[in-house]
Amino acid sequence: MNTPRSLKRLGSSLLIGGQAITATMRGRINTVDLSDQLMEAGPGSLLIVLIISIAAGSVFNIQVAAELTRQGAGSTVGGILAIGLAREIAPLLTACLLAGKVATAYAAQLGTMKVTEQIDAITMLRTDPVEYLVVPRLIALVVMAPLQCFFFFFVAIWSGQITSTALYNIPPTVFWTSVRTWMHPEDLLFMLVKALVFGLIIATISCGWGLTTKGGPKEVGTSTTGAVVMILILVCIMDVVLTQVLFGV
Repeated sequence: MNTPRSLKRLGSSLLIGGQAITATMRGRINTVDLSDQLMEAGPGSLLIVLIISIAAGSVFNIQVAAELTRQGAGSTVGGILAIGLAREIAPLLTACLLAGKVATAYAAQLGTMKVTEQIDAITMLRTDPVEYLVVPRLIALVVMAPLQCFFFFFVAIWSGQITSTALYNIPPTVFWTSVRTWMHPEDLLFMLVKALVFGLIIATISCGWGLTTKGGPKEVGTSTTGAVVMILILVCIMDVVLTQVLFGV
């Protein structure tokens, strides 16, 4: 029985990711391209993260605060929001946003280079395309995914506090006291660990799918879509695993 192409590409992507990690550890980093990729994964994606974090913090908090206020437990709103954001919402939504904004760009860029034989030209110049193209993108996402996640958490928690006070008359001191009571330092640490792993998955799959694109320009779009779908599947699976390992009893 023939192995599905998606599984073959997944295997190739994992090998490419392994090569990129090895090259990074050896210091073989294309610093010229690195700054551009850091901008793409960081400031270039900041606006969409800002908008979604405000919406997520407000909507989640409205749902929670409305019910808890009716139950006479309004003083717990801040803690529940903080726990929900740190353990699940912030890293998962940040990963989805980066998959849609950054992974599509990476897969399309490398896919276009592959079908136009630019990758072959780089190889003929005795330059490793993984070191030259993949390593900067992998470093950029591994660095920026946790930073974007922390920014998402920070904005969302403030958005939640503002909506709690404005709509349900929960005093800011009560809200922040609840946050400090419910949250533990390891919650933020584990949130950043999740974001880092998700960033690694996004970089590996998007670059792998781009470099394994075959055919003409039409296949670039197919590769880009396939990369995002595979990233979302793997992120969801890894999310379950990490949640059990980090937060499971």
